[in-house]
Amino acid sequence: MSFKSWRSYLIFKNSVDTKHRYILDEESKEFLNSIIETCGDRERPLKAGSVVWRAQNGHSWRPYYQHDPETEEDIHIDDFPAPFPKARMKPLVDSAAEGRANSKGIPCLYVATDKETAMSEVRPWLGAILSVGQLRLTRDLRVLDFSVEQGKDNLHLYFQEPAPEEIVRAVWSDIDNAFSKPTKASDLKSEYAPTQIISEFIKSKGYDGIAYKSALAGGHNICLFDLEAAEVVNCAIYEPTKIIFDFKRIEEH
Repeated sequence: MSFKSWRSYLIFKNSVDTKHRYILDEESKEFLNSIIETCGDRERPLKAGSVVWRAQNGHSWRPYYQHDPETEEDIHIDDFPAPFPKARMKPLVDSAAEGRANSKGIPCLYVATDKETAMSEVRPWLGAILSVGQLRLTRDLRVLDFSVEQGKDNLHLYFQEPAPEEIVRAVWSDIDNAFSKPTKASDLKSEYAPTQIISEFIKSKGYDGIAYKSALAGGHNICLFDLEAAEVVNCAIYEPTKIIFDFKRIEEH
């Protein structure tokens, strides 16, 4: 089974955004099944023991005491920034925030392939202190890679349906770019609906997670469906020293 049209992702997105989200129509179901049928060499094995990274804005405090020899008491002098405790570096099981690959209340573990990408993804500001955890995969995992066509000719347009292999490439380009698209705090949460549904479908097929290209740094993000698939082995604090913005003009219509 292949995608019916080069517009298949766009049709699916419009349907779940504006028509059917929890009870999918037949065309949306066929689209999801086509993802599995065409994913081909996008399956990626992740070995147990591999290292990934996770960052969060914020930190804990470590109290500093001095011993007073006269009173034999430890006197609290100050508090210094310290990393969040290991348990705090994972999402809460019962109150997960909504994300690109998970609905509110259904936690996933978002990690990155390097610490720079992990830190960039939380969009820190100058002067912020971040808690950055190094995690180790606890078992062999199988994830689907949604980065293959990211950034490649996403502005395709056909006046008639192209060859089947070109349809597959065009649709996967739309899917890959949807996962890596930067979001703003002002975006509607419904913007996540298409990628959340795709992710949940991938999970139902026995995969352990998905990987997609970061739009903010050079690495990849990985969404693990099982919070226990990785354990925090250590944590440190970082602060951004430089933030660089790049701008493009938006054409007026």
